[in-house]
Amino acid sequence: MEFSAKQIAAFIHGEIIGDENATVHTFAKIEEGIPGAISFLANPKYAPYIYTTQSTIVLVNKDFTPEQEVKATLIKVDNAYDSLARLLTLYEQSKPRKTGIHPLAFIEPTAKIGKDVYIAPFAYVGEHAEIGDRAMLYPHATVGDRAKIGNGTILNANVSVYHDCRVGSHCILHSGCTIGADGFGFAPTASGYDKIPQIGIVIIEDNVEIGANTCVDRATMGATIVHEGVKLDNLVQIAHNVEVGNNTVMASQVGVAGSAKIGQWCMFGGQVGVAGHITVGDHVITGAQAGIAGSVKPGNTIQGSPAIEAKNFARSSIVFKKLPEMYATLNNLQKEIEELKKQINNQ
Repeated sequence: MEFSAKQIAAFIHGEIIGDENATVHTFAKIEEGIPGAISFLANPKYAPYIYTTQSTIVLVNKDFTPEQEVKATLIKVDNAYDSLARLLTLYEQSKPRKTGIHPLAFIEPTAKIGKDVYIAPFAYVGEHAEIGDRAMLYPHATVGDRAKIGNGTILNANVSVYHDCRVGSHCILHSGCTIGADGFGFAPTASGYDKIPQIGIVIIEDNVEIGANTCVDRATMGATIVHEGVKLDNLVQIAHNVEVGNNTVMASQVGVAGSAKIGQWCMFGGQVGVAGHITVGDHVITGAQAGIAGSVKPGNTIQGSPAIEAKNFARSSIVFKKLPEMYATLNNLQKEIEELKKQINNQ
């Protein structure tokens, strides 16, 4: 399928610089551009490539001013990256969509299946489960008894949604992610650890995307909740009874311990660890590998994680807050010592 610069500009409300009849049929990175491709320039580091790229059309921000001749047709927009995302969404939606239930899928007779669904070979839908309209279940996806999957939601290969859990509409669950496995609950005894039954559920609200091999554990009681618009990367762990606020994003290998409450519109870098039973406020930004041991007020930007022995860390954390003042005091003491040395040597 081909699109002209004129059609693209109309869709993303852009200004054409060049040939409005130039056509493209694919996407490419600006440094790997080919004729017939559309690319984008958002990061100034890649600006030199705009003069050599073979791409036919390049999306640029409105404030971009070329320093020499550009062969490609430019489309100027408010935000090139956002405009590219819209075009990629349009491209994805234009692809043919699978429908139908494969004979090798197994659906329990009591399950409720919506309209225009796709259920692939070896997918399983349990007793009294509900699958919404236009939902898609790829091979070996498993929907447990009484679980509910919303309209337009996609369960990729090997996704497991355990019994009684709920996944909203227009969600994407990537391969191998697990919704509703038991939370990590054990009671220590003289002879070992007794398992605490996890009788709660998981609720995934609408428009959530969950990466490959990410786990969202079921609650001990009540529900683990991932609110609308949340995006979780691959290999993220959300423990029992956690609540993640609307539109929060978490990069790979983030781990959130039990009963933590995460606010709305938060951003977590890779490998962030969140202690249990704490609250992270709205709009908190957390740098990669940060260890969050206590509650965080809304709007803070935090980073750092000294991985030392727990009791030592507890004692040291009191000192950390005073390090700037201690450093200044040390500098002053060093100056005084030098002055004293000079006075002694001059005697």
